[in-house]
Amino acid sequence: MKNEKLTGIERELVLQYLIDGNVPVTVTPVESENDADTIHSVPSQIFPVVIKGENVKVSKSGEISLKNLPQSAVSFKSKNVKVEFYFNRVGVFFESKISETNDGYTIELPKEISRIQDVEEEHLYDFSSVIYFDFNNKKDLNIKCVPSKIVELFERPVWKSIPLENQKKAKDLLEKFVEEAKVQKNAGNGLLLIPVCNYLTFENTQFESIENRQKPVEILYIDHERIVVGFEQNDGFVQNEEFGIKLIFSLKKGPILTRDIFVTAFVNKIYKNENKFCIDFKYTTLQEEDMRFLYEKTTKSLFI
Repeated sequence: MKNEKLTGIERELVLQYLIDGNVPVTVTPVESENDADTIHSVPSQIFPVVIKGENVKVSKSGEISLKNLPQSAVSFKSKNVKVEFYFNRVGVFFESKISETNDGYTIELPKEISRIQDVEEEHLYDFSSVIYFDFNNKKDLNIKCVPSKIVELFERPVWKSIPLENQKKAKDLLEKFVEEAKVQKNAGNGLLLIPVCNYLTFENTQFESIENRQKPVEILYIDHERIVVGFEQNDGFVQNEEFGIKLIFSLKKGPILTRDIFVTAFVNKIYKNENKFCIDFKYTTLQEEDMRFLYEKTTKSLFI
């Protein structure tokens, strides 16, 4: 779909929607050609800023007043910014300049507002998996899982992989999960807790064409004992329930394109924070040659 600009009538509807409601917006600085060689502060260079709906007021003339801006957004003043928000679940955006006033900051709603278009990417994953839902009843239901973009699978998890701004929340969760693991003795070597805390505290500020679209299940951790996945709603996973899982590895050498490993696994632990969940699946059946492959793949050590 091409980048579509809203019609004049649609723009008026958006304006009224902003006037009526508590609409949160995301503001991101737009780099001009003159700024390309300029050194920016980290907040303005990297992070979009989310402004709560209660701090956004819009007049009939289209003037958008922003109150209580976070410190990271103060550096945006007098710059062109991209403003993104959802209008009746449809992602839209516009570009305008943010100006400082006596009462705070303002942005003028321009004549041109566009729909956000999803970037279609073709992914060829080196690794993916399929969870066969309702495994015991042999129903033909399955959930495809893909590698998470915020972790590096097959590398030892490290704390610095968690964004700095999320590390305090992640530390609080980690301490909670560690205390639970001491009692339940179900976290193995504990490495899985780092990607779990990373996922549960990570905030995705990227807008999409449609709000609340179903997200793929993300693979956060895998070794020779377990696989951990994350998602934004619990689709019926229950503690101790057993599932069939297929682990699919792309092979870059040899005549066989993939190596498929079939395991059964039970829900060992459900980790939760607000509306996000992580499921730790612990294998119950795994062939020895497959265990060897997974061990050497994930630890970079020989299986003895």
